Amino acid sequence: MDMKTVNLPDDVHEDLALVAEELTAMAGQPISVGMAVALLMEVYRAHLRDPCARDVFHHSLASSNLMSPEEFEQGAEKHSKKKTPASKTKKS
Repeated sequence: MDMKTVNLPDDVHEDLALVAEELTAMAGQPISVGMAVALLMEVYRAHLRDPCARDVFHHSLASSNLMSPEEFEQGAEKHSKKKTPASKTKKS
């Protein structure tokens, strides 16, 4: 299986890692971040099989004021630059 890399803003990746932990607890076995993405896609597709849910989601998405992909990535870059590493103190 070929693997691809996806760049995510830190907060999105952190949230995805938390979802993987929640899925791990539910499954009783380890779920990686990649597996969590695959499971979330299955849930998304299952949800959209319901015509009513698909229609509501379509209208909600169409009426949302979404950023462009470029704006999203620029916002993620600005957000990550604002984060400063915590200062470390040396113990003697």
